Amino acid sequence: MDKAEIYTKLTPIFRDVFDDDDIQLRPEMTADDVADWDSMSHIRLVLTIERQFHKKFPASRVSQLKNVGDLVSLIEASA
Repeated sequence: MDKAEIYTKLTPIFRDVFDDDDIQLRPEMTADDVADWDSMSHIRLVLTIERQFHKKFPASRVSQLKNVGDLVSLIEASA
């Protein structure tokens, strides 16, 4: 799966988790760029992504993510 496919799958997940149909994912996007992205919504986001992509990410790797680009790279590397 390439980065474009990952972004295509991630966009509706982000829009659902944060209840914002206008979210446009960018590699440099962080929690500071999204209203309501707090620790609880972050957990929901990660769990939803794991289910969608049929992956289980180590907590140590998830805690190191700095932005959406890092998340995409993690998904891509685990494919």
